[in-house]
Amino acid sequence: MSASVVVIMDDIARINIKKDTTFALLLEARRRGHQVWYAEQNDLSLHGGDVHARLRSLEVREDPEGWYELGPEKPRPLGSGDLVFMRKDPPVDQNYIFTTYLLDLAEQTGAQVINRPAALRDFNEKLAIARYPDLIAPTLVSSQADELRAFVEKQGRAVIKPLDGMGGLGIFKTGADDPNLNVIIETVTGQGCRPAMAQGWLDAIVDGDKRVLMIDGQPVDYLLARIPGKSDFRGNLARGGLGQGRRLEDGDREIARRVRPLLVENGIRFAGIDIIGDRLTEINVTSPTCVRELDREFGINIAGDLFDAIGA
Repeated sequence: MSASVVVIMDDIARINIKKDTTFALLLEARRRGHQVWYAEQNDLSLHGGDVHARLRSLEVREDPEGWYELGPEKPRPLGSGDLVFMRKDPPVDQNYIFTTYLLDLAEQTGAQVINRPAALRDFNEKLAIARYPDLIAPTLVSSQADELRAFVEKQGRAVIKPLDGMGGLGIFKTGADDPNLNVIIETVTGQGCRPAMAQGWLDAIVDGDKRVLMIDGQPVDYLLARIPGKSDFRGNLARGGLGQGRRLEDGDREIARRVRPLLVENGIRFAGIDIIGDRLTEINVTSPTCVRELDREFGINIAGDLFDAIGA
């Protein structure tokens, strides 16, 4: 049955279709015969109690020379019959939060929003792991330089990262003897004005930062291990990491089992959990990625599994 699929995303002209998960969702929606509508954050507005969007019909195709075609603008309210994917990449800044408030109201008038706007606000992708203290590396979140410095000195080696980044942006590897430690702390905390996360270094990163995709709380059978390149300690594909597909192992499935109730109870239909070794490092709910890489390597259709789970 045809549905109205609205995708709120970053500028489609700037995506890399070879690895963009939102593009995989768009392709699947069109394969299923759904009407697809494109919007960006600034296309949303509130008229009384109705959330309106300046929508453009969207056609997509597997062509790196021309992967999309937009129709004319068609403003209308969002509501019953609309399946809305909120796929704007972080940072989860003030504008992003305002967008989730508008999508709350769209939900109230019948739209189905994935992931739920309240969950996008409530689940900071770095801080969410604190719900599972036995699964994570030694961790400190603070804006105080003396606390962060003492933590690094105790751990010997650590990473320090902002709470609102993505794709490895702004992450520093440091140590007790690092002459730049004070500068790193000042930079990430904005001179003590915002909290940062420090985590004990995990040697298992050499075997990959594992992305496990979750649909309705169930893990996809394959994960993507993102292995750091020779010139960077970060495994993120955006920072030159090498993606290697693997089957989930028992330890990965156990972490997924532990996280499952949190996702299901909060309406997080599609998530990505990150694991280094046997430690949970992030719970990604804003715009989880790695679908295209896994689909190619294993001949699967993760976007199709998500649409099946949604019933669309």
